[in-house]
Amino acid sequence: PYQLQSNWLHMAKNKWFGTDGVRGVANVFPMTAEFALKLGMAAAELVCTKHHKAVIAKDTRVSCDMLEAALTAGLTAKGVDVELWGVLPTPAVTTFVGQSGADMAFMITASHNPYQDNGIKLIAADGDKFSDEVTAQLEALIEQNHFECDKDKLGVVGRNLSVEAQYKARAAQISVDLSGKKIVADCANGCFSEILPDVLRRHGAEVVSLGTAPNGRNINEGCGSQHPEQMCDTVKKIGADLGIAVDGDGDRIKICDNTGRLVKSEQVMAFLAENMQQTGENKNRPFASTKLSNTALERYITQKLGLKYLSTGVGERAVIKALKENGGVIGGEESGHIVLLDYSKSGDAMMVSLAVLRALAADGRKAAEIFPLFADDALYFENFKAQSTAQVKKIAAHPELQALVDEMSRKIGAAGRVVIHPSGTEPKIRIWVCGKDERLVKEIGQTLWAKIESLAKCA
Repeated sequence: PYQLQSNWLHMAKNKWFGTDGVRGVANVFPMTAEFALKLGMAAAELVCTKHHKAVIAKDTRVSCDMLEAALTAGLTAKGVDVELWGVLPTPAVTTFVGQSGADMAFMITASHNPYQDNGIKLIAADGDKFSDEVTAQLEALIEQNHFECDKDKLGVVGRNLSVEAQYKARAAQISVDLSGKKIVADCANGCFSEILPDVLRRHGAEVVSLGTAPNGRNINEGCGSQHPEQMCDTVKKIGADLGIAVDGDGDRIKICDNTGRLVKSEQVMAFLAENMQQTGENKNRPFASTKLSNTALERYITQKLGLKYLSTGVGERAVIKALKENGGVIGGEESGHIVLLDYSKSGDAMMVSLAVLRALAADGRKAAEIFPLFADDALYFENFKAQSTAQVKKIAAHPELQALVDEMSRKIGAAGRVVIHPSGTEPKIRIWVCGKDERLVKEIGQTLWAKIESLAKCA
């Protein structure tokens, strides 16, 4: 049976790779051409050993071409063939890499970050993100820097631009008639700029598009899932039925109702779970969300829908892992990663948007008449800024803090949840307390803050 994870999220042993690849400022280590070259060589030695083939896709950032060229050089220098898929959403890559005959895929993207950043997501042949163990081995090879190349073994480079059409064809399989529906689609000047409006129109919708003119430097800039204000305002102004905003690589989604009011992702997940349960599609399979999800969501899933609720570590990868291990197909997190494993291998803004629109059509009511499905519990959520990531590690591992978290968890009991989440990339410690008793939640949060503050003065 699935075990509830500890309130302590142990920081990954990796130096550069987090739960969703490696990320940073483009042209600054590790997001340099040199690092990408060595990563390509390391992946060739460690991963691309069966088919000697890799796939590379990218978002719309100006730095993607540089990193694509460097990865390609590293892979081909080690005898691996490379297939370039061009600009594509991450979910298209996770879904179709298994049909490509490749050992793995690289998705060059910094997701919802500004254009100055970039990143590289590593995707296995089965569509899953790589484990920390594999990325640690890749890091070790890069650090050793003992790459040898054979003059008689060189990879070749090809292009395959048919994946977009395959992805759209998959979306067409979701049966929903959107005739007469007006939808605002904010595509964040990213990978979905052409795809999402086209797919919605093919389903019959009247689409008002925002953020569909990528120029390499405007991805996520004042638009998309991280900045949904324009979407909300436009929906309200033109009287649209729904607003949809995605991020730069298309694995996050935010929606607003017909009044322009933003709907929390946890509400959207619960709505989809309820619809899938009513239609028989879910078949009583468990639901998964992270331990940073509002405790009211868990009660709705378990008490209203009667489903098993899986509480996971932070991040989409942890949600997907829990679902796969327990036979579930729906889950996600408030950040906008919503997973429907029957439709996509990872968070997929387009598939989720179609599923939401289908569920709304089946319900018959306007979105504003449906949401919210439940009232949130009280939440204390603060980030304590430390002097360095080293200090974060020291404070997070301190036995006094661990003992206090355990004590506070016992105090709040089944009525809430207490989490200390040390950032792996920034000098911050997240203090997260959620529960039905607002006074108790605030008291526990302030107690934890005071303890961390006192430990910081000594650390």
